[in-house]
Amino acid sequence: MSALLVPPGRVGRERGRGTTLRTITARTYRAFLASPEGASLGAGFLQLPSWADVKEDWRAQLLGWGPDPEAGALEGVALVLLRQLRGTRKYFAYLPEGPVADWSDPDLDGWLDPLLEHLRSAGAFAVRIGPSPAYRSWDAALLKPLAAPGRCLGDVLASEVDPLGTAVADRLRARGWRRPGGDGTGADGDAQPRHVFRVPLAGRTTQDLWSGLNQEWRRNVRRAAREGVEVVVGGAAELPEFHRLLGITERRDGFRLGRSLAYYERQYAALNAEEPGRMTLYLARHGGEVLAAHTMITVGRRAWYQTGASADHRREVRPSNALQWRMLSDAHALGADVYDMRGVPSTLDPAERAYGLLRWKLGTGGRVVETLGEWETALGGSANHTLHRAFQAYLNRR
Repeated sequence: MSALLVPPGRVGRERGRGTTLRTITARTYRAFLASPEGASLGAGFLQLPSWADVKEDWRAQLLGWGPDPEAGALEGVALVLLRQLRGTRKYFAYLPEGPVADWSDPDLDGWLDPLLEHLRSAGAFAVRIGPSPAYRSWDAALLKPLAAPGRCLGDVLASEVDPLGTAVADRLRARGWRRPGGDGTGADGDAQPRHVFRVPLAGRTTQDLWSGLNQEWRRNVRRAAREGVEVVVGGAAELPEFHRLLGITERRDGFRLGRSLAYYERQYAALNAEEPGRMTLYLARHGGEVLAAHTMITVGRRAWYQTGASADHRREVRPSNALQWRMLSDAHALGADVYDMRGVPSTLDPAERAYGLLRWKLGTGGRVVETLGEWETALGGSANHTLHRAFQAYLNRR
């Protein structure tokens, strides 16, 4: 794991009511996530201890708070990634989709303030977090007929607004936290997608999932089967092929993740060392050739479609539809409550290139969820505020 700035257990911050914040070991962290109390908080894969090994260019801390963190009596945990600001001894602290905490706790300050105090003492000038509550969501059946020139998600009345998400946003804003991408529907300042697409699995049968696909999706999955597309689970040896296809996909679809093969090899090794089968590579073969490759990550009762890649040719045999149906079915068989297809654009304009990705995911019959996005604050003092403003200006120029 990336080096801890503070050895486990060396620094404690009192939360009040007998609760303490401390650095903890990866073993203690994992044990909490596996406990009923920890599992109920629904940690994402970006808050796993193994993610520190993936992000090797960041320093990392594992934090926990509770009555006795060293003994494993915890109420919440956090993976903190720290990036040193060049030319200084200061750090930008980042908790991707974290901390893992009970955001409905009315004593928000009781655990958030000690976290900020600890990070300030560790040399951080600012912190960015990603609260887990959703803000609002739109059912696929609602959105598909509303696509129109110039329209975006914010123009459409949501199917559901989460009162907890609204309350958490208000509480953070009142405490001086701000969204790096602003409070609009855009997410230019967020490192993680603000809008994601989720397919509910809990309480549904495989037939329910199949019926939830739209007619085009069912037709494409059937065509892939007729054409002889074979979906198999690959391994580390197939990651170079996945990465080659990812480069083709990036050039074709006009985006750039900028991830090296070594990054995916490190991710695959770290996540599966933590729990065998946590990250799975699926391959779609046709005529002996791999035409598409997608990755899936599972944590507890959640599954994510993380990254997809496909070739430019023989797309008519629909390898990606076959892959997604297999992954959706496997996630259901594993007992996942939700299959998260990750980021989607906020545009509903069919003329925009990005809309194609949203349209494709809408066909699975899930829903678009707008998360609370990411929130930042400087960690007190004029020097830290100055560094934070300079850091924000740098990010805006990139």
